[in-house]
Amino acid sequence: MMQEVELCFPQLNTSCMKPKHHLFDTVFIYIVLSSISLLTATLNMFVIISISHFKQLHTPTNLLILSLAVSDFFVSFLMVFQIMIIDGCWYLGDIMCLLYCLLDYIITFSSIGAMVLISVDRYVAICDPLHYSTKVTPKRVRICFSLCWFFSLFCFIVLLKDNLNQPGRYNSCVGECVMFLNLVERIANLILILIIPITVIIVLYIRVFVVAVSQARAMRSHIAAVTLKSSVSAKKSELKAARTLGVVIAVFLLCICPYFCTTLIGEFTLVSAASGAFVICLFYFNSCLNPLIYALFYPWFRKSIKHVVTLQILKPGSLMEHL
Repeated sequence: MMQEVELCFPQLNTSCMKPKHHLFDTVFIYIVLSSISLLTATLNMFVIISISHFKQLHTPTNLLILSLAVSDFFVSFLMVFQIMIIDGCWYLGDIMCLLYCLLDYIITFSSIGAMVLISVDRYVAICDPLHYSTKVTPKRVRICFSLCWFFSLFCFIVLLKDNLNQPGRYNSCVGECVMFLNLVERIANLILILIIPITVIIVLYIRVFVVAVSQARAMRSHIAAVTLKSSVSAKKSELKAARTLGVVIAVFLLCICPYFCTTLIGEFTLVSAASGAFVICLFYFNSCLNPLIYALFYPWFRKSIKHVVTLQILKPGSLMEHL
């Protein structure tokens, strides 16, 4: 006997068919994505509260970390959409599909932009430390990150203009969420949000690594020990920050590259639990890894979490407290 086909919308003949997968796999993916979503929102909220609250942490580098944490925090809300299509069907309509893709594109682009700005920040701090305070200021950091958001919105409108004119025009059936890119748009998207940023990040960090090695050798020499004695501690802190943020960037690239390799080959579409669970989980999991890296390398972050959890930030004068 033939098995009855299960549709996303049984009352519609044009409905998409639900992909076949085991119940255990569905429950497992649901638990994993829900846990990652909750953990991502909680950890990044700690970062946002810590840097926003304590005056001591209002440095240009920490503002970039704050910008990245804001993007990662919104990623936890994107996971809610992915959880909703755990059975392979999109029930929210074409307009919500377009809104989801818009948010996904902007948040992803802003995260990548924050990584590029972090690389630029470390490059200036290590390679041109005398002019760092004048070149990299909190105001410029805010302006640059705002430009990343506006530029990502502009790219989305230009690349997906056909999808914007008629939402859902490329859906093959009801219950599907697809954003279609032709070959030229796909290549342009790949260059803008993957190739150029990764190239900039790698080139800048290679330069940072070369300069850091030369500085470390100079610090170990007897002449530098006498002439640069007062600046050794400052340089060590900058090098430590460069190493920590280098780890963040390396983890980011490892997590995001598989996602782009799968989505940019064909259509920009939502992935069901059966077809791309590992890639999706890896992409989203990166957003909760960054706070864990900060907790591992930054003592001020561990202390600030303690202040937040114990509600010491509600005490008068906690803004100026030394971490």
